[in-house]
Amino acid sequence: MTLIDKLNWRYATKRMNGTKVPQEKIDRILEAIRLAPTSFGLQAFKVIVVEDPALKERIFNEACQQPQIKEASHVLVFAASKNISAEQVNDYMNLIATTRDIPVDALAGFRAAFDGIVAGTPEQNFVWTARQAYIAFGVGIVAATNEDVDATPMEGFSTEALDKVLGLAEQNLGSTTILTLGYRDESNDNLVHAAKVRKSKSALFEFK
Repeated sequence: MTLIDKLNWRYATKRMNGTKVPQEKIDRILEAIRLAPTSFGLQAFKVIVVEDPALKERIFNEACQQPQIKEASHVLVFAASKNISAEQVNDYMNLIATTRDIPVDALAGFRAAFDGIVAGTPEQNFVWTARQAYIAFGVGIVAATNEDVDATPMEGFSTEALDKVLGLAEQNLGSTTILTLGYRDESNDNLVHAAKVRKSKSALFEFK
C-alpha cells in the first residue's frame, strides 16, 4: 500500500486486542520519532515507553480511564521540558560539536540564538517545547501507520496525575500527549469500519 492508502486505513483505534507489537516494529516507530524535526533540533522532550502491565494499570486508574491504556501493547507518553536551562543548551552544543567533529567555539553564534529561550519564563518555554513534542507525536502516528500498527492519539487525561505516576516533575518534564500502540479489536470497536470524515481538498487548502 502507498502512504495515502495506509493513512486511509488508520483511525484513532477505540479498542485494542492486547496483541504484542513485534519489537522490530516498535524500534522503527521509535527511531522515526527520534528523527522527527524540532525547532533548532533541540528535542526538548522525552518519550516514556510503557510496556509494564502494572504501570499501565496505574495510568488507567489514576490518569486516563480509556480502555486502550490497558489493551495496548505499548503506551507512549510524550513529555516536554518545562524550562530550558543554559546547561541543556550547552549539552546540545557539545553534542553537535562531537557529532560533526567541529570545535564547540564554532557554534557561538548558534548558541546565542538560544539566549531568549533560556531567559523566557517556564510557561513560555513549555508552550514552545510542547509544540516540538507534538511534531514528534505526529511523526509517531504516521510511522505506526507505516508499520501497519494501530495507534490512538490521546489528550483527554489528567496531566497532573500522569506526571505524578511517572515522576515527570522531578525530571523537569510535563506530559503533553499519549500514543497507544497495538492492534484493533474489530469485534468491539464500532468505528473500525466507519468511513473516514475529513474536509474536502477545496475546503482545506487555499492556493494563491
